[in-house]
Order: sequence, then C-alpha cells, then structure tokens
Amino acid sequence: MNLPERLRYARDRLGLKGPQVSEKTGVGTSSLSEFENGKREPSLAQLQRLAAAYGRSLSFFLEEGPIPRELVLWREKPAEAAEKVQARFLRLCEQYHNLEVWTEDEVPVFLPPAQGEADRYGYRHAETLARQVRKQLELGDRPALSLLPVLEEVCGIKVFHLDFEPTGAAASARSDTFGAGILLNAANVRWRRNFDLAHELFHLLTWDIFREPVANGATSSCATEDEERLAQCFAVNLLMPSEAVRIALNRKVKDGGLPFEDLFDVARQFDVSVEAMLWRMHNLHMLSDDADKTKALIERAKSLSPVLEERGQARPETSPERYKSLAVKALRHGAISVGRLAEYLDITRKKAMTYVRPEAAEDEAIPLTPA
Repeated sequence: MNLPERLRYARDRLGLKGPQVSEKTGVGTSSLSEFENGKREPSLAQLQRLAAAYGRSLSFFLEEGPIPRELVLWREKPAEAAEKVQARFLRLCEQYHNLEVWTEDEVPVFLPPAQGEADRYGYRHAETLARQVRKQLELGDRPALSLLPVLEEVCGIKVFHLDFEPTGAAASARSDTFGAGILLNAANVRWRRNFDLAHELFHLLTWDIFREPVANGATSSCATEDEERLAQCFAVNLLMPSEAVRIALNRKVKDGGLPFEDLFDVARQFDVSVEAMLWRMHNLHMLSDDADKTKALIERAKSLSPVLEERGQARPETSPERYKSLAVKALRHGAISVGRLAEYLDITRKKAMTYVRPEAAEDEAIPLTPA
C-alpha cells in the first residue's frame, strides 16, 4: 500500500502545510510527518479526518497501486480557493463513479473521436468536428436543448455545478478512475452554461491532441489562447448550426429587417444568449461586416433585455439527476448507508432517512413481451 505517498499527494494538491492540516483535523504535525514518511500508520479515525480535510474518499488512501492520473483543465482558474474548488469537483466525480460501480450501472465514456495535430488544428477542423458531433449524437437543429442530458446519459460525462469566481471560468477533467467530467458555474444563466458546456466538450474531444500525457497524480493547467478560440468556434457551430439559424431568422424577417423582439425569440429557441446570436449573424454575413455596428446592436439588445428576455433563470443543482438517482438506488440495494447517502447528496441524515422506505420489492420487475 502506498498510503504515505497518497497522504503527501492529497495534502500537496490543496497546498496545505502541516500546521494547517493539524488545525483542521486535530492530528498533530509530528504524527502527520510520521504518517507521510511511513514510520507509522494513522488510526481509522485519524485517516477519516484527514480524508475529509483533503476532500478525498477513504478508499482513495486504502487502494493499492499508483495514484490515478487526473488532469483538470481550466479556462481560467478561480480567483479564490482554486484548489478547494478543484478538489471538490474531483471528489464529486469520484463519488459519481463509486455510485455507478456500487449499483452496477456504469456508462462508459463515449465521445466521437477527433483527428488532427495540435500545431495544424484550425477553425475548419473545429467547425467540422461540431457537425460530426451534432450528427453522431443526434442533437438535431437545436442542440442546446438536448446536449446536457445526452452528455450525461449517453456519453458518460459527469457534469457538476459549483459557485466560483470569475463566472466566466469553467473546467473539464480526465481521470483514470472516473473517466471525464465538466464543471460549470452555477451562478451563470442557463444559456451561458449551455455555451460553457459546449466549450468544455471541445476540450474533452480534443484532449489527446492538445494535452501531453501527465505523470501520476492530479494536476491542473489552463488552455492556451489559441485552443480557447478553437473551443469557442466549436461551441458556436455546435449550438447554432448555420442552416438552422438562417431558416429561423428568415422566418422572422419583416420588411427587410428583424425586430428585436423576434431576435430574442430566436435566441430563446436555440437557448443561447442574444449576444451570441448577433455574433453568429455577423459571421454568417447576415449583418454588416462592420464589427462596431454589431457591437452597437449588442449594446442595444442588452438595454432591451429586461423587457424582452422572457426566459426562466432557475439555479441548477450541484449534482445531476442521474447522480442522485444512483445514490438512492445504492441505498435501497444496501450498497451504502444512510450516513453515506447524506454525505453524497449533501443533505441532513433526517432527510436521507426519507429515502429508506422501499417503493418496490428488489426482485420486482415489469414483464416484457419477447422481441
């Protein structure tokens, strides 16, 4: 068992010093040093406190073999407590994986393969990839409406929402253990999160093109400006297919112009921001080639948003519905305790107890007619 190495690794990932860990856990600095140097092992109670402080599962420290490779790619790292946000994201992804294993309901990561070389990958490649993904995942002409559930239920991507600054930041991750994950900002409106989701999807699709293999242990990095521009190009082409956008807009044209209220309606149909729709129109040459004029239209649209923006802005839950469903299923199958359910769902033990009552016998099933 490489417990000392895993203890050092988990502490280093959060940038914590011995005294800070001691204050959080009550484990003395001398004891912590002995644990990390392999001179003696912590008790189960001490290890549980250390695991909680590091945002890791107990099983992470007890597993054999090398530390799983994990890489988190940030668009822009959070301004405050970046390592804490990252640790929670990875912990949630790990918990999601545990629930899949315990319920024997794993969804393997499936992503359409991207081809190319980093130094030759350009906008044409990003546009072509967007069309391929839209077709292979059967996202239709309004991809934003189905992208999130398809990525979660079909592609096996673990998507979570947390609060952090700046709000324009988002992240994607790959791991030997849990596969792939995406972290979105819960403070953003849904149509902004849609764009961020598509943006991070590009990074997962092109991971092997732009990412160098990393050594054992988690690490993080930020994408280059060129890669970010390609991700933006991919997101625009995925969420707003050129032909579908033209058709939707042309249906609204009146006397050679497009009323602002209809512009907002089309943006709502595609579930993107009005600003994104105007830039898409600009790049499709449906507006003047003068970028300053498009910027002026965007400012006018922003001023009209309080009156014309008729979309709900419900705040997303931290964890997806499938994650919650797996947790309850694990409880009812005896794979986890009520306390573990409360921990995974971040609810009180009293609330967790409400899921104990069975709704159906374990062996009850719906009979199907043979095909």
